[in-house]
Amino acid sequence: MATLCRPAIAVPEHVITREETLELARTLHADHPQLGLALRLIGNTGVQKRHLVQPIEDTLKHPGFTMRNARYEREAKARVPDVVRRALDHAELTPRDIDLIVYVSCTGFMMPSMTAWLINTMDFRNETRQLPIAQLGCAAGGAAINRAHDFCRAYPGANVLIVACEFCSLLYQPTDLGVGNLLSNGLFGDALAAAVVRGEGGTGVRIEANGSHLVPDTEDWISYGVRDTGFHFILDKRVPGTMAMLAPAMRDMAEPHQWDVSELDFYIVHAGGPRILDDLSHYLGLAPETFRYSRETLTERGNIASAVIFDALERLFQDGGADHQARGVIAGFGPGITAEIALGTWSRSNGHGGANGDGHGGGERAAPVTQPV
Repeated sequence: MATLCRPAIAVPEHVITREETLELARTLHADHPQLGLALRLIGNTGVQKRHLVQPIEDTLKHPGFTMRNARYEREAKARVPDVVRRALDHAELTPRDIDLIVYVSCTGFMMPSMTAWLINTMDFRNETRQLPIAQLGCAAGGAAINRAHDFCRAYPGANVLIVACEFCSLLYQPTDLGVGNLLSNGLFGDALAAAVVRGEGGTGVRIEANGSHLVPDTEDWISYGVRDTGFHFILDKRVPGTMAMLAPAMRDMAEPHQWDVSELDFYIVHAGGPRILDDLSHYLGLAPETFRYSRETLTERGNIASAVIFDALERLFQDGGADHQARGVIAGFGPGITAEIALGTWSRSNGHGGANGDGHGGGERAAPVTQPV
């Protein structure tokens, strides 16, 4: 059974605090008719600080989509290898042990994908499969875990590397003055994450089942307007209320497996904002403290899109993990409105190591690698 191992997380060195964000809003939008509302919304996010890939004075400039996307590619290539190496170390594997790389990001565009660059520069095998996921937004972290689980079920013993790279600050649009966009300017942060799903062995969350849920007729609630100036984030005011629909979906997904989603031992969920977590507590009948790792991510790093659930999972690891066989859920929420949900049990390593002497961790993987998915 596939095990999601300890993630590696990185955040850029430039920091902006909530107080600095509020002061910028007051300065840049002093004449905005709904400034008071925007300030209250930003203040209520619970975000104390965020990390940015460049200084705030550069973030506030818009040099054009071409230069912004070039910055995304340059920063990704400079920062991704470190989290990849650390994630592989956590899983006790090498690049040669990886059969599939899933790369998720919604804040920049590359073709060929970052997966091709990683294979060419970090000693992954030329046969390594590639799966870039670009259009699931904040739900993509959950989708990556679920697709990794699917792959490992199809090819027992295979190993999957997941990489999430989100530079949300590169989407800042100075001409977008809607309240939802002003809120986004004070909510989203930049971060990178990587994690390995091992087909055999490993310590972490052993994925038992996964599922997806799309809320009908909500496609325009979270979206991008793709314009000459790049990606324009569009956030509908109804988004904070989505847990009324997604909490029941989590319950429905768990019930066929005889799991009660309100009686699990750990919860790793996307921290889109405090209302999301508060409502999830309400609809599932759980104490607010249940989602403490997600709340810590939101407070210390803001909404870091697809990287949120990996950051929250790393905090569980830092806290000593869970008891062996403890049950939990991992859930990512994003545009669609989409939920990607995984059920898993905490598993301690059974002693299976990484490479077996020929650079491959699972001897059963040689045949599947040459077969089509």
